[in-house]
Amino acid sequence: MSDQAVIVLYSFTRNIIGLVIRPYETYRRIVNHGSRWELVPLSIIIGSYLGIASLVKVAAFRPYILTKQFVVLGIAVVITYGLVVGLLWMVGKIVGGKGEVKILALGWAYTLIPTTFWFLATSLLYMLLPPPRTTHPLGIIFSVLFLLFSSVLFFWKIILSYLTLRFSMRLDLFRISIVFCIVIPIVALYSIWMYRLGIFKIPFV
Repeated sequence: MSDQAVIVLYSFTRNIIGLVIRPYETYRRIVNHGSRWELVPLSIIIGSYLGIASLVKVAAFRPYILTKQFVVLGIAVVITYGLVVGLLWMVGKIVGGKGEVKILALGWAYTLIPTTFWFLATSLLYMLLPPPRTTHPLGIIFSVLFLLFSSVLFFWKIILSYLTLRFSMRLDLFRISIVFCIVIPIVALYSIWMYRLGIFKIPFV
């Protein structure tokens, strides 16, 4: 069991590094040789973020409220993940996609890496440098750097999303564009609903 855990952790770490330096080759490997057990370390990372996010939202050490907030956020993340994977799968099949839904689910899970990094960085910065931020030169520099950081993660997310559909459903760029044109408005409406419920101001997708 311990040997398998080491192998899974090694594969996950190698994939994370590969998604940065060689995303195309890495996604091909994930689709062909990936294991659902690789979702375990990813779940731990996301769970760590949810714990920090709960502390930020509650802003007080109240175990019951913190636990409740953590559970609510966790359920919301799982539902959102399932919804997005389901939509991508259904629309992808409609436009002629091939493949297995479990491969799509694994591939999409890896697109949550930049999402988690962004949310985690935002929560940590909120605690270290809470708003309002000043118009002091250092404050402006910080805002510009954070904007650049967010832009890099956003484009990384786009690349990983494209590669997910490219390899897991064998779609070309045109069909992938159709899929996203259909799925994005639905996810946007869902995100507005989540916002009104007070769960996420920005969707965790």
